[in-house]
Amino acid sequence: MQFPTEQIQSKLAAACKQLSFDVSEEKQQLLIKYLEMVHKWNKAYNLTSVRDPLEMVTVHLVDSIAVSPLLEGKRFIDVGTGAGLPGVPLAIMNPDAHFVLLDSLGKRIRFLKQVAFELKLANIEPIQSRVEEHVLEEPFDAVITRAYASLEQMISSCQHLISSDGQFLALKGVYPEQELEAIVEPFAVAESVPLSVPGLDAQRHVIRIKKH
Repeated sequence: MQFPTEQIQSKLAAACKQLSFDVSEEKQQLLIKYLEMVHKWNKAYNLTSVRDPLEMVTVHLVDSIAVSPLLEGKRFIDVGTGAGLPGVPLAIMNPDAHFVLLDSLGKRIRFLKQVAFELKLANIEPIQSRVEEHVLEEPFDAVITRAYASLEQMISSCQHLISSDGQFLALKGVYPEQELEAIVEPFAVAESVPLSVPGLDAQRHVIRIKKH
């Protein structure tokens, strides 16, 4: 399947107009270049089950950048980043922040290093490691997860990554009521933010979890 650049530009621009924050033309072009790389490498590396690049605009790009206003701090880690989602789009949106992209599969990290090189993204740091084995240089302001395990498993495996006043930002679909009941002290839900993702006919929630 060819990469329909003009259609993608049009679809992304229309979606960005519906967001509550500005996405510059320059950032939109970077997002499209990233998407083109995902599409190109997907054939060999199986980065995402979504094959249609037009569908990727909504379910990958817009769904990721919609989280941007909720970021607090300068150091973030995207655990189980896969193709770099949501870490790469968020890094494009927040060039002054630093994003570690953590994944256990070498081929995904090779892809993300090429993304950093081709798009000149100095603020992403792809690292191959299991999250439990990741050696920390300094703690993060937030751990970001998307399509990760349960909230309970996320906290258990990632709590060593955040600073004392850091937080988890878990990107979820429908409101995960049962998962929330399993969260135990010293962690608690600070808020649940319903997201409106232009073009996406599905529920989205960001669950913000902090220490007491």
